[in-house]
Amino acid sequence: MTFSLSAPAYVPGHGLLAGKSVLITAAAGAGIGFAAATKAVEEGCRAIVISDVHEGRLQASVDKLKQETGLDAVWGKLCNVTDEQQVRDLIDFAEAQLAGIDVLINNAGLGTSKALIDMPDEEWNKVIDVTLNGTMRMTRYFLQRAQAHKQGGVIVNNASVLGWRAQKEQAHYAAAKAGVMALTRCSALEAAALNVRINAVAPSLAVHPMLRKSAPEELLQKLEAQEAYGRGAECWEVANVMMFLASDYSSYMTGEIVPVSSQQA
Repeated sequence: MTFSLSAPAYVPGHGLLAGKSVLITAAAGAGIGFAAATKAVEEGCRAIVISDVHEGRLQASVDKLKQETGLDAVWGKLCNVTDEQQVRDLIDFAEAQLAGIDVLINNAGLGTSKALIDMPDEEWNKVIDVTLNGTMRMTRYFLQRAQAHKQGGVIVNNASVLGWRAQKEQAHYAAAKAGVMALTRCSALEAAALNVRINAVAPSLAVHPMLRKSAPEELLQKLEAQEAYGRGAECWEVANVMMFLASDYSSYMTGEIVPVSSQQA
């Protein structure tokens, strides 16, 4: 027997990021990244930079964020996180525009569906490079800049419950997200000396229009049925947990992976 509970009412901001500056990767469109950007502004951030690889979608998202939130201090910057120079350019740009980066949210990731027996190296490597290596590149240069400026900060990574759990045709994505979890834990120990906290969220299923376009409806229904509430998370429900980890309310947390999930055991 399956059932579905509707999503709760949208939770308004409570000033969790008041006065802070924020940089978010892969934040254009209708997914977790843009939800996090919206939430960051609603939580009081003073300025924000969002990045993406799609120029038109990025500019549209910048315009939408300004219009919906009323914040003028919003900038967009193209960035492919598989390119080291573009990563450096993004962080340098954000530092200049924001007068320092208080919060970095590493949201960039890539997933496809393919059985391992049929998977070419190119597909495996691309998913790993965007999802794991991209997070590493952003974290590495952020820490280098934090060390140079003697300025702390917070990093929030986007992992997945697939870093712990198994799903067919997701070996590459699961391996990448498990890597993000390990990267989060290990880099957090090193970053503590720089007064930088690093944590991650691990969503089970966040449903948004882009996912519905790329995944078969039958699969989405099956995955939603595995959730205790009979539905996937709203993107803003994942973003809420990101805001907590980005805020001073989680000041003693580092190297932690926080599930955003209602999956049944």
